[in-house]
Amino acid sequence: MKKAYFLPVVLAAALAGGCQGKDRDRAAAPPAGSGAVGTSGETADVKGTDRDFVRDASIANMAEIDLGRMALDRAGDADVKKFARMMVDDHTKANNDLQSVASRHHIDIPAQVDDKHREKSEDLSKKQGPDFDRAFADAMVDGHQDVVDKLESRVDKSNVSDWKAKNYDPATGKKLEGKGEAMTILPEKSDNPVTMSINEWAAKTYPVAYAHLQAAKDLQKGVKRRSTNP
Repeated sequence: MKKAYFLPVVLAAALAGGCQGKDRDRAAAPPAGSGAVGTSGETADVKGTDRDFVRDASIANMAEIDLGRMALDRAGDADVKKFARMMVDDHTKANNDLQSVASRHHIDIPAQVDDKHREKSEDLSKKQGPDFDRAFADAMVDGHQDVVDKLESRVDKSNVSDWKAKNYDPATGKKLEGKGEAMTILPEKSDNPVTMSINEWAAKTYPVAYAHLQAAKDLQKGVKRRSTNP
């Protein structure tokens, strides 16, 4: 009788131990979808500042694309149309590259622009002819100044200062054609792999954005001059 009673007790203890072991395993395992590790094996330790930067940069890209497409349809000035085409092409590429970084680290990309940019687009859509051309050029200067400022927060400050001095005339902002020194913009260093990959995108994007800003300023001056002296 003692043996018959002992066996069920042992089995019950074994089952209890197994259940407790499974509970411990579940407690130790990270919850599904926690994003602790990215698909590439990189630690997806995403800071709030990184999420904000990706959101703002993506919105800026989409805004430039939207305004560029509008200008292709509505602009009367040939230089405005040429600049608009550059906006659509370059910002589409920049946003695609940013989406790749965001996807790798499970960072959400907004599907549309925010209210501020939507209002600017709506205001611009109400203008015609030379008024549209001037307003578009003004928007391009303001928008690209914001983009350049955001990107500069993610690149090596000393490096970008040297790059500007060796590639652009500080007095006029004109590119030093044939005199500029080839330099690579360096990202601001970070031990966080997510931050570093975003900074690398910013460093890669910076030269194009800075060139856009200078071209937008030239466009602004040219459009105003032509509208004043047709």
